[in-house]
Amino acid sequence: MSAPAIESVLSQMQSLSRQAASPPSSGQRIDTQVGTGGFTGELQSAIHRINELKLDADAKAQAFQAGTPGVALNDVMVDMQKASIATEMGIQVRNRLVTAYKDVMNMQV
Repeated sequence: MSAPAIESVLSQMQSLSRQAASPPSSGQRIDTQVGTGGFTGELQSAIHRINELKLDADAKAQAFQAGTPGVALNDVMVDMQKASIATEMGIQVRNRLVTAYKDVMNMQV
């Protein structure tokens, strides 16, 4: 790596460090209160997004099977793959949460 490239990376790192250390501006909002949705709200919205992807993929597949004009096979396949990947991601998150819960429950107090 050349000296200018190293200096460029170093300046970017310093800029990010200053940005992380500074308090958020008035335009940015950080949820730190308990009960404002936080983790539970995000988990619920992720589950709803996964469900919407699956429902959209199923609707598009049924439209393709019915011969609806404007519905291409490649669009159906892409939507089905998106729904499948989202479902797998949801399963992996669930598995990690269950493992974390078990680890916390097995901790000695």
